[in-house]
Amino acid sequence: MARLAGKQVVVLGGSRGVGRELVAAARADGADVLAVGRGADSLAKLARDVPGTATLALDVFAPDAVERVFAAVTPDVLVVSAGAPPHKVPVHEQSWEQFSISWNADVRASLAFCQAALRTPLAPGSTVVLVSSGAGLLGSPMSGGYAGAKRMQMFLAEYFQGESDRQRRGIRFLALVPSRIMVGTELGDQAVAAYSGYHGISPAAFVERMGAAQTPAQVGAAFVDLVAQPRDDEASIFTVTAAGVEAVP
Repeated sequence: MARLAGKQVVVLGGSRGVGRELVAAARADGADVLAVGRGADSLAKLARDVPGTATLALDVFAPDAVERVFAAVTPDVLVVSAGAPPHKVPVHEQSWEQFSISWNADVRASLAFCQAALRTPLAPGSTVVLVSSGAGLLGSPMSGGYAGAKRMQMFLAEYFQGESDRQRRGIRFLALVPSRIMVGTELGDQAVAAYSGYHGISPAAFVERMGAAQTPAQVGAAFVDLVAQPRDDEASIFTVTAAGVEAVP
């Protein structure tokens, strides 16, 4: 059964990493999907690999990004998966510009698009998904302000859900939190390289020590399940682990 049939899904950062997996999962479940990203080549490859996907080459962090995305389509499901790769060196070696990159990119985009969803507003029954990270729950000492930024995205989902409820907008806001480093994604492989080097062990040894992690496919399946089912009034934050999906109180 195509649970997302007829739904307009927009994935910011949809050409790479987790965002790409969410595009594929939404298309497989019947949605009309617009993938937004900076790289024209990556978007073209995505369109070939996931037939029927519409694309928009756009810097999600640009000042006019919100207006351009909303001019292209009014989403039923809006996903903010775009983010800047954190600078991975020990915290005492980071400049403020390096430390704060995730705040100025990931959090800034999340705030801007959540504000637009509420102010436009999107239609009742719409959903906004902020793709966060387990670093926001467990920490990430080699990536500066990344963990704090990812925790802020979870707070934003809760804050905007509260405002949606207070204004009776009927818009759902949630944070999707892959709990562990995902080998095979660009960001995950960079993290494995940084942490294994820091601890003086091989990447394979670090991955083994880390234990079972969720796969990109599991994140995609969790995304479809969450946006297709009725809202859980008790939670706006959901972690995805190798064992499944769990609401964070």
